[in-house]
Amino acid sequence: MEEVEQETRQEVKEVVIIVAVGEERVEEVEEVKTETTMKGHLCWLDVLVNVVAFISAATTLVLTIWGSCQIPKAKRLSESYSVLVFIVVLMGVVSLYFAGMWLHHLIQITSTEKRGDFKVQEDKKHRAKFQSLGNSEKKLQFFSARQIACRLLGSRGYLCQKCWLPMEDCMCSRLLPFPLWHRIRFWLYMHPKDFLRQNNTGKLLCQVFGTHAATLCLFGISELEEIMWSALNFSGRRNVWCLYPNKNAMPMSVQDTFIQNSSRDHQSEQNSVLGDERINFILIDGTWSNSQAMFKRLKDKAQVVWGEDLPCISLNAGVSLMHKLRPQPSWDRTCTAAAAVGLLYELHLVPEFSSHGLDSQAEAIEDALEILFESLTARRLRMGRSISRKERHYSNLC
Repeated sequence: MEEVEQETRQEVKEVVIIVAVGEERVEEVEEVKTETTMKGHLCWLDVLVNVVAFISAATTLVLTIWGSCQIPKAKRLSESYSVLVFIVVLMGVVSLYFAGMWLHHLIQITSTEKRGDFKVQEDKKHRAKFQSLGNSEKKLQFFSARQIACRLLGSRGYLCQKCWLPMEDCMCSRLLPFPLWHRIRFWLYMHPKDFLRQNNTGKLLCQVFGTHAATLCLFGISELEEIMWSALNFSGRRNVWCLYPNKNAMPMSVQDTFIQNSSRDHQSEQNSVLGDERINFILIDGTWSNSQAMFKRLKDKAQVVWGEDLPCISLNAGVSLMHKLRPQPSWDRTCTAAAAVGLLYELHLVPEFSSHGLDSQAEAIEDALEILFESLTARRLRMGRSISRKERHYSNLC
């Protein structure tokens, strides 16, 4: 337990370092996007406001001067002297108001353009810095650090840092923690673009099972990846599996891995799996397009550490509840939390694991997934948005 707590503190420390690395340009990115959008929408409005303010100021100024010239004449003719003076003063005030508004708006536009130009130049410097990095590994680390820092700083005061939903939609009070069997550990290998994403489902594993049982590792952050691979290497290759449909190798199901090994004359491997060692499962958490690069990085690292390919497990995944909000490229692909649920259910069918309540642990994730779905649906309805997205799979179903 002490070792796990020490690893958790180290992870927090590394995330703080990540934020420090990427923080220097976070405000620049957000302001450039905001100012560019505002310029596009308010270009013609700015021109209209300036023209109206200038014409109003000029007109009231001319009328004020004309009224001032009429005051002596009105006084000599004993006409409505006080009324004319009041009108002249009022028009003078109005003239000053329109002139001040015009000048203020002009100064604001000028300063915004200057800031926007400066931020654009800074963004160009960032791109130049990225291009100047020596190799692809440094570029990946720079990209990942910047993505994570931008998301962390941009979510301050807006998103709950636990459930990653807006504060008014926070679901933390509805989620119930549930212990995962102590011999199973999930490694959530997450892409930076999925970090703090509201409809991300991998976060549910960390919330329900805790960070000791479901540990977050961010793609491209070498410090966190070293922590993960140190733990995986300590457990040994025979106790590490990646949940990913590896097309370049024969797919291994849970039944093949944990039941049929003994009938294939791999008793030593079976004893290792069913002994006291901790079983590690790597869940790739990212879009299917990004997951290919993530899986390749895992395979390359496995070759360096063990000199062998990374063992993979394929699941008989069904349709997840989140398919309504996040359509998958095909029916045989599912979200991260649903993949973990399917794995736990299939492990529960293994005789050696059937007495450890893995089905109840799977149900706990299913309940959390339903709570997330309800929270996201309620938010979309409140904002007047559709609760379903266009289907992206084209499989013919019988």
